Amino acid sequence: MAEDAPSAGAEGSHAASAEGAAAAPAAKVAAEALLPSLSIWPPSQRTRDAVVRRLVQTLAAPSVLSQRYGAVPEAEAERAAADVEAEAYAAVSDSSGAAPASVEDGIEVLQAYSKEVSRRLLELAKSRAAAAAAPAAGGASESEAAAPAPAEE
Repeated sequence: MAEDAPSAGAEGSHAASAEGAAAAPAAKVAAEALLPSLSIWPPSQRTRDAVVRRLVQTLAAPSVLSQRYGAVPEAEAERAAADVEAEAYAAVSDSSGAAPASVEDGIEVLQAYSKEVSRRLLELAKSRAAAAAAPAAGGASESEAAAPAPAEE
């Protein structure tokens, strides 16, 4: 009977490790079952609205962009921000085609959207600053009027 006790203990530890091994795949399957419900792209309307609000803040409130290229009045910033976001969303949606097949693909599309929003916002700020500087420059050439101020160190 004493001989049965060590083997029973060994069987118990083997059974525990088998349970742990079975639990790991079960947890992985449960996590994978949740992943399809996680949708990175397309962003919800709430997320897109948050992007527009942040763009308005960047254009109208003190920011690196508004300090360098000039602040935009809030009403104009709201229209411009909505246009920038909508154009970026449409451009990325058109280029990406159907819904991404995986979360990783969705992240790549979301990164492309973010870059497109940033690129369009910078183009807007530069073109607006150039348009404002052109009449003020008077006889200055277009390249002199459009040149950004040197960055402060």
